[in-house]
Amino acid sequence: MVDYLIVGCGLAGIAFAETALLENKSIRVFDNNSQQSSKVAGGLYNPVILKRFSEVWKAQDQLDLLHSFYGNLETKLSSKFNFEIPIYRKLFSVEEQNNWFLATDKIGLAPFLSSKLVSKKYNGIDSPFNFGEVLQTGYVDTESLLISYHKYLKEKEWLANDTFDYAALELKEEYVQYKDIQAKNIIFAEGYGMISNPYFGHLPLDGTKGELLIIRAPDLNLDAVIKTSVFVLPLGNDLYKVGATYDWKDKTNQPTEEGKQELLENIKEILHCDFEIVQHLAGVRPTVKDRRPMVGTHPNHKNVHMLNGLGTRGVMLGPAMAKELFENIEFGKPLDSSVDIKRFRKVQW
Repeated sequence: MVDYLIVGCGLAGIAFAETALLENKSIRVFDNNSQQSSKVAGGLYNPVILKRFSEVWKAQDQLDLLHSFYGNLETKLSSKFNFEIPIYRKLFSVEEQNNWFLATDKIGLAPFLSSKLVSKKYNGIDSPFNFGEVLQTGYVDTESLLISYHKYLKEKEWLANDTFDYAALELKEEYVQYKDIQAKNIIFAEGYGMISNPYFGHLPLDGTKGELLIIRAPDLNLDAVIKTSVFVLPLGNDLYKVGATYDWKDKTNQPTEEGKQELLENIKEILHCDFEIVQHLAGVRPTVKDRRPMVGTHPNHKNVHMLNGLGTRGVMLGPAMAKELFENIEFGKPLDSSVDIKRFRKVQW
């Protein structure tokens, strides 16, 4: 018997799998590669919602755990995933400069916003009003992480690249049975695929499609992430990731011409240099209307759990939410009420 059967191996599934392994628990993982949001994610971690100049929920706690979590993975897998890089918010007017300075005095934002504007000039970017610098920022190379972690699980014979058959799951009093696997607990970490889940699919998960471009811009030479209505993230070798769009209607992983044109219009507001599109990517983020993850245990099945709704901040939220769920299952530590699926108690189970 294994301790955890995990369905889904994107950012949420990896976060829970690794959290369990660090506590010497045994795992088996199912993933059919149907969900693309983790693979194509921007991967940025940023403790400030720049549109409203407000602190991301529990930002410092998440950042502290993020660095130790991905640092351990880098050592374990002999790969580099976590890249610390500043985020510069381009300012468009004196009024925006004043708003920036006001934000640096806000309670909770001081550790994350520099009170000194950045006047550095970049080829291809006009910045007469300079940039505001966000601190404690960076990105996780999510595609590389997924490839490396899946390879690791495969080598251990802990990963099945297969579609999970809900009809084959038997729920017992003290364990679950899935075909020839007995597990003390099952964790559903399926991203937007959760809408097909018979145990949790009725919960209000609202997929938000995001599209990204990889561009080549040899004259740009950025050493920071530039943020306006989109972000421009340097990847090295003159390549940049640009994103992202938000579409609440289209629930497919297919890139669209509309998404590409929206991104190009936004890029051209920032960049005044030649570039070419190298790749166009899309995925559906698992988002929730109240902007909080969905974590917890099925009210009628004590061994059936979920970890979902990480939305646009999966690299920050994943380790923290996996830790919360693990400690809840193993030690009975209460979940934060704002992420616990019990907040949907009016939903019919």
